[in-house]
Amino acid sequence: MDISLKGKTALICGSSDGIGLSTAQVLARLGASCILFARNEVKLKTALTSLQIEPGQQHRYAVADFNKLEEVEIAVDRLTEEVNINILVNNSGGPPPGPLLKASSMNFRDAFNRHVLCNQLITQAVVPGMKRTEYGRIINIISTSVKAPLANLGVSNTIRAAVASWAKTLSNELGMFNITVNNVLPGATRTARLSSLIKESAKVEQKTALEVEEEMLKNIPMKRFGVAEEVAHAIAFLASPAASYITGINIPVDGGRTPSL
Repeated sequence: MDISLKGKTALICGSSDGIGLSTAQVLARLGASCILFARNEVKLKTALTSLQIEPGQQHRYAVADFNKLEEVEIAVDRLTEEVNINILVNNSGGPPPGPLLKASSMNFRDAFNRHVLCNQLITQAVVPGMKRTEYGRIINIISTSVKAPLANLGVSNTIRAAVASWAKTLSNELGMFNITVNNVLPGATRTARLSSLIKESAKVEQKTALEVEEEMLKNIPMKRFGVAEEVAHAIAFLASPAASYITGINIPVDGGRTPSL
C-alpha cells in the first residue's frame, strides 16, 4: 500500500499546536514538505523544529490570522506563487460553546468567516497547482457534529454542517482532476479545545471537571479520549496515494461515540 508522500507539499492550517501540528508531524514522517499556517509566529517557529527532515524536504511556515480574511488571502497567494501545494488540510479553532438562542449574529459571522470563507479562499488558491501536478488532496478537520449535533455547541453545529456541505459539493466538482475532498471528524480528543469545553460544561452544570469527564467517557465505547496523533493518522491516509478513490466522505475518529452510521 502506497502511503508515501515524498515529493508532495502540504499546507496545514491551524498547525502551531493540537491536531494541526500532529498532522504536520505525521505528514513530514511520510516524506511531505510541510507548510505550517497559523497566526502565532512564535509558536509556529517552535512547531517547525518538531518536524522530521529528510533529504529533499523543505519545511516552512506562513503567518495569518484566520479572523482576517485579507491576511489569509495575501499569505496563501504568496505561497502558491512559489510552490505547488498538493495537500491542503483545512483546520481552525472551533466557535465558543453555548446554546443557539444566546448566540449573536457576530458569533455566526465570525465562525462563518473562519470556517467557510477561509476554506474557500485557500482552496481557490491551491487548486490550480493541484491540477498542474495532477494530484490533489483536500482534507477538512471538522467535527462529529455533522453527523449528530452536540449539546451546547449551537454555532459550531451550524457552521460545521455548512463546511461539510461545501466539501461534498467541492468533491463533485474536482473529482475529474484527481483531486479528492474529504472530512475528518474528531471526537473528544485531548487538546486545549477539549479542556476548554470541559471547563465550560463544569461551570454551566455546576460540576467538577472530573465529573464532566467521567460523564463524557460513558458515551464513548472505547472509554477513553483520543489523542491528536490518532486523528492525524486518518488525515495522513486520506492524503496518500492509497486513498485515491475515496472522496466526498466524512470519517469520524471518535472511539465509536457518534450514534449514527
